[in-house]
Amino acid sequence: MRGVSFPLRLEKIYRDLEQIINEYKPDAMSIEELFFNNNAKTAINVAQARGVILVTARIKGIATYEYTPLQIKQAVTGYGRADKMQVQRMVKMILNSEKLPKLDDITDSMAIAICHAHSSKFSKKL
Repeated sequence: MRGVSFPLRLEKIYRDLEQIINEYKPDAMSIEELFFNNNAKTAINVAQARGVILVTARIKGIATYEYTPLQIKQAVTGYGRADKMQVQRMVKMILNSEKLPKLDDITDSMAIAICHAHSSKFSKKL
């Protein structure tokens, strides 16, 4: 969405997520806890997008759960310091998939869902 203003990008996140929620009617949503070291501008933009996601879930009455990257890696690979490739291979194996999506973000979201499925009774509800 190059060239599109940031508020319009946030609106797209809201509208797309609302459409997905209306279509699939999920009971819960899991989200990764934010962790940034360097780029404050990126952190602020990601935090704003995350806020749109959380508000959308709240408006739709969906329970939202938060997991740290360490918790996600632990749930998926059994090792909290696993690298991205280890996580991707385990997601593929757990989901019995021949191949994974090309975008890392999609694989990451699958890992977060697996984490929630494995640990939802111990997770922190937002």
